[in-house]
Amino acid sequence: MRLVHLLLSAALVAAPAGASARNIVLSNDDGLSSNLIALYHALKAAEHDVVVSVPCTGQSGQGAALAIGQPLVPLTAPCINDAAQPGDPGAGPMTREDLPQGDFYYVNGTPIMALLQGIELVGMERWGAEPDLVLSGPNEGQNVGAIVLSSGTVSNVQYAALRGLPAIALSAGANTEGEDLANPLSVEVARLSLDLIAVLEKKAGAGPLLPRGVSLNVNFPDKLEGAQWRLSRIGTFNAYSVGFTGNMAESASPTIRAMAAARGMEIPQLPGINFDFNTGPPAAGQENDESILSRQHITVSPMQAGYDLHPAAADLIGWNLADLFLPAGE
Repeated sequence: MRLVHLLLSAALVAAPAGASARNIVLSNDDGLSSNLIALYHALKAAEHDVVVSVPCTGQSGQGAALAIGQPLVPLTAPCINDAAQPGDPGAGPMTREDLPQGDFYYVNGTPIMALLQGIELVGMERWGAEPDLVLSGPNEGQNVGAIVLSSGTVSNVQYAALRGLPAIALSAGANTEGEDLANPLSVEVARLSLDLIAVLEKKAGAGPLLPRGVSLNVNFPDKLEGAQWRLSRIGTFNAYSVGFTGNMAESASPTIRAMAAARGMEIPQLPGINFDFNTGPPAAGQENDESILSRQHITVSPMQAGYDLHPAAADLIGWNLADLFLPAGE
């Protein structure tokens, strides 16, 4: 009943006045989640056409990984939240009965693989063209600071932006995490996400929602009440401390210990990645970094696509290395 309540609540999100219907691919790195369900129904209520394509299982931290040349064999275990069952194909329509048929797809692989299925297979069959917009998320937890390099949520929009597609990464608070598909906070995150799209549509008209090669990294705080929209940058302040340890049992952070305890697991005396939260104050010049502002506000950080350098900076590097390069035409 809670799932039905969530779906009905999400469907009541009003379509923005004057909004134009868009073809949207919705992906993530968490698989079938409450955040995904709520955003899908909010987008449909706003009359957008939506294809959902997500990983079968949680793929947080997989970044832009691809299983190149590895065929996807039938499932040997169910997907998260029973999106598909053992024996189902390695990729295809979700088989959970209470999902809208024809819109929900999974891939037993990485976030980018799921995104590509949505763009190149399902979306192309439906629209005969690439989507007008790619949305990734809302993630179960923020993606702020240097961690975005490992984030499947953010890598999805980077990949889409490199193809010239408008793309937005959405990350909610950690309090939206869990296998419950009826988290009421998900509906509020979906409503706010629609507000963002409506504002972009107002300026874009019938054109693209974002300039070519530009994507957005949007982060919602745990506490949404009183949060305001803030333009931010990825910056240099890191909300997460990530490092390698030779013995996880001896040097595990309080966060890792709490995660292990919640799962009834014992931390092994083996090498691995340690992880913790950085709750310290910002240094001078870091006040507008998304890691700081997203503690209380909804941050929007514009991103360039890929690694291409600004032309002025590229010219400087070219001047520094001029002695290595032959003159043009030689």
